[in-house]
Amino acid sequence: MDTLEKLFEATLRDVYYAEKTILKNLPKMAKKANSSRLAAAFEEHIEQTEGQVDRLEKIFEMIGKSARGKRCPAIDGLAEEAGEIIEEAEDDTVRDAGMLSAAQAVEHYEISRYGTLAAWADKLGMSDAGKLLRETLEEEKETDAKLSKLAESEINARAEQGDEASKGKASSKKKSTGNRHASA
Repeated sequence: MDTLEKLFEATLRDVYYAEKTILKNLPKMAKKANSSRLAAAFEEHIEQTEGQVDRLEKIFEMIGKSARGKRCPAIDGLAEEAGEIIEEAEDDTVRDAGMLSAAQAVEHYEISRYGTLAAWADKLGMSDAGKLLRETLEEEKETDAKLSKLAESEINARAEQGDEASKGKASSKKKSTGNRHASA
């Protein structure tokens, strides 16, 4: 890339790919959520993400390019991490905490991308594109704040209780195993 305009387009393709990937993963996360509030947050973000994809497609039109994504290893890694959490978490409340954390990692990635793209759009004299990008940026920040509030008010506390219960079960197993060997 030899111009800011080309870098803008490449980054736009990157975030378009990211949003499309997120649209594939959010329904899975909503379905796996134990907390109804977390499931609702994921469902709400699906609708929001669809609007963000529409905005990106408008920006592609503005710059006279086709709307297509460019593979983004960062978002692929974050999606893979979320998948591992879903598969490996043995406690539903711990899974919720992990999925929420993974969702926030994606939000932080998107916040950085949209902030950069908005600044570049302004620099390139694309004020309409910049306005659309800032609209999405604000939505991403709001989603991150909602997820933080949900984590602090409910999800993390439930995960901690679930973790404590698991430790209690493990401790009981050790005691019963120990008692059995002692009586033998």
